[in-house]
Amino acid sequence: MNQEATNIPEFLKEMLKKQYGEEITKEIIEGYNVKRPVTFRVNTLKVAVIEIENKLKELGIEFEKVPWSKEAFIIKNSTEKEIESLEMYKNGEIYLQSLSSMLPPIILNPKEGYDILDMAAAPGGKTTQLAVLTQNKAHITACEMNTIRLERLKYNIEKQGATSVYTMQTDSRRIDDFFSFDQILLDAPCSRKRNTKHKRC
Repeated sequence: MNQEATNIPEFLKEMLKKQYGEEITKEIIEGYNVKRPVTFRVNTLKVAVIEIENKLKELGIEFEKVPWSKEAFIIKNSTEKEIESLEMYKNGEIYLQSLSSMLPPIILNPKEGYDILDMAAAPGGKTTQLAVLTQNKAHITACEMNTIRLERLKYNIEKQGATSVYTMQTDSRRIDDFFSFDQILLDAPCSRKRNTKHKRC
């Protein structure tokens, strides 16, 4: 078991056991041993998927495609920092994002021309993915209360070229009745103290 797993407090282990039972708790703790792969999605607002495939091959970067998303890649032989050093990352052609984080926008199945609310938008991974899935032809309102996280959201929106996104610094639960939406995405934060520098949400 790795260091991170052994540092799970005993009280938390006991809470997990009470809620999930011995067997599932064991699986949860063992999950800390699994190294999360480097994954990203292609930003098709800026580049075609095939172009990124060709660039990766030229750079000798091994990858695996994801069956349920043609934009999603799993990287085999490079670290996240190495990917961040690439021009394709710096110019917003790709966005580092966990596979699980890519699922909510895909499940929502956003439509062009729709008014869409992202209730907990920062740092912008799912927000910009909504823009990609609708090719900037939806009207996306992205809400974030925290000033620092809002700036990160705006940065990623601009970097990704998501021109269909309008940001609001507000609690989306108290948004004015003037607004109405065809679709709403809420990927609720698991903690009130989320890392503002996290890039894979």
